[in-house]
Amino acid sequence: MGDYRGLSWVLVVLVSVTCICGEDPYRFFTWNVTYGDIYPLGVKQQGILINGQFPGPAIESVTNDNLIISVYNSLDEPFLLSWNGVQQRRNSWQDGVWGTNCPIPPGQNFTYILQVKDQIGSFFYFPSLAFHKAAGGYGGIKISSRPLIPVPFPPPAGDYTILAGDWYKKNHTDLRAILDGGSDLPFPDGLLINGRGSNGYTFNVDQGKTYRFRISNVGIATSINFRIQGHKMLLVEVEGTHTLQNTYSSLDIHLGQSYSVLVTADQPAQDYYIVVSTRFTSQVLTTTSTLHYSNSAGRVSGPPPGGPTIQIDWSLNQARSVRQNLTASGPRPNPQGSYHYGLVNTTRTIRLANSAPVINGKQRYAVNSVSFIPADTPLKLADYFKINGVFDLGSMPDNPTGAGGYLKTSVMAADFRAYAEVVFENSEDTLQSWHIDGHIFFVVGMDGGQWTPASRLSYNLRDTISRSTVQLVCSIAPVYPKSWTALYMPLDNVGMWNVRSENWARQYLGQQFYLRVYSAANSWRDEYPIPKNALLCGRASGRKTRPL
Repeated sequence: MGDYRGLSWVLVVLVSVTCICGEDPYRFFTWNVTYGDIYPLGVKQQGILINGQFPGPAIESVTNDNLIISVYNSLDEPFLLSWNGVQQRRNSWQDGVWGTNCPIPPGQNFTYILQVKDQIGSFFYFPSLAFHKAAGGYGGIKISSRPLIPVPFPPPAGDYTILAGDWYKKNHTDLRAILDGGSDLPFPDGLLINGRGSNGYTFNVDQGKTYRFRISNVGIATSINFRIQGHKMLLVEVEGTHTLQNTYSSLDIHLGQSYSVLVTADQPAQDYYIVVSTRFTSQVLTTTSTLHYSNSAGRVSGPPPGGPTIQIDWSLNQARSVRQNLTASGPRPNPQGSYHYGLVNTTRTIRLANSAPVINGKQRYAVNSVSFIPADTPLKLADYFKINGVFDLGSMPDNPTGAGGYLKTSVMAADFRAYAEVVFENSEDTLQSWHIDGHIFFVVGMDGGQWTPASRLSYNLRDTISRSTVQLVCSIAPVYPKSWTALYMPLDNVGMWNVRSENWARQYLGQQFYLRVYSAANSWRDEYPIPKNALLCGRASGRKTRPL
């Protein structure tokens, strides 16, 4: 758990590491990352543990808190953690991906200094390198509202985090070898809820009380559907945005996404299934946990309730129903609807098409025909130190090229304070899930068919949801021969930001790139300076971070 330390520690952090506003509270965490034996599907595996835990420790924080997270890498290979949905305002130095950070070498330590600036909501952290995510190393992040900021629902009786997703019985090193050999991964072996297989976890409730469940899909391959036997779910928050409070019997949660629901224990006193199952897969995997009433008169019985399987239109209609609560306060007291995203003129349209080319005889994945390959030096460091030859701005085109796939360290240039229309286009037969670090975006439209400028007539320019991870429906059904999802995104955060597929095999094999949001002012007002404790590697080795 995090704890508060003395003022001396705060001064050390302020003086020696980075520049963060001093009046906001600090929370300190010390984590030791190790391998350990785990048995999530009944088979002994090598998992990645944090302080001996799988999943790792939860981060509980409040808007604007400074999080000081000291990570000791006790693995036998380099390691990084990234923070899914945490915006890292002015601070891509802490994003924890290969494009921004040198890995923590085996046996060494790195201290992340990050602030959950102007954020609330439900998120998670995960290991970003070397397919480590398939071995665990992930955990939940809660960012609560400050005490004086109104929340659009009464305080729940309890607050539970559910980290659910697909899982393989093979170790991550074996999965990585399959991908390195040019093949795709097999179908997952099962599903986990908080690191455990079927009936391995129990959530305790009192009859008549209401509880908050924060559900994240931390898997690497499949979308999931989440439901609780006999209970309705009131959706209240999605990745930091308070939502219109619609009621659902089940929710589709795609790779990398997080949802927050209220559930009232208003049924007869017994135990009920909590069910997670795969979506859009020919074989349907299912796992369960238990919702246990404290005065329960009986255990769960019968089969778990079924859910949707391959119904694309059902999922699409549900996604469109998730909308922003315009009158609720977000991290600040002003209503969320006071930012009129639909009235801002876009300054640029970016169209991004995923594909699955075979390059040099091996399976790869690409965006606008470019399959990303990591450089020998983190891109943020190369940019800061002006090291030539690491990457080229403009190596990621703004539109699909229709060309064959090719390998490149792809970086797209963008101007600070521009307002972009981003259109993801999917012509493949698999659902796509995309994440953009450092930003939120407004999901203004999604539909089957080919996107054209006329598609803008269907955009929701009033109350669509803002989030950081979005899905594209796939082209499995004949009525959806192609599909698209459109976003409006304010480019309001200077830095080097990862844009990636949340399908981890696709991300590992090239379906990602970096967005360099640049301000010519070169001011601390726009971006924090390089941390004094920044690890330096590759062609940045031996250079100085900042003078004392």
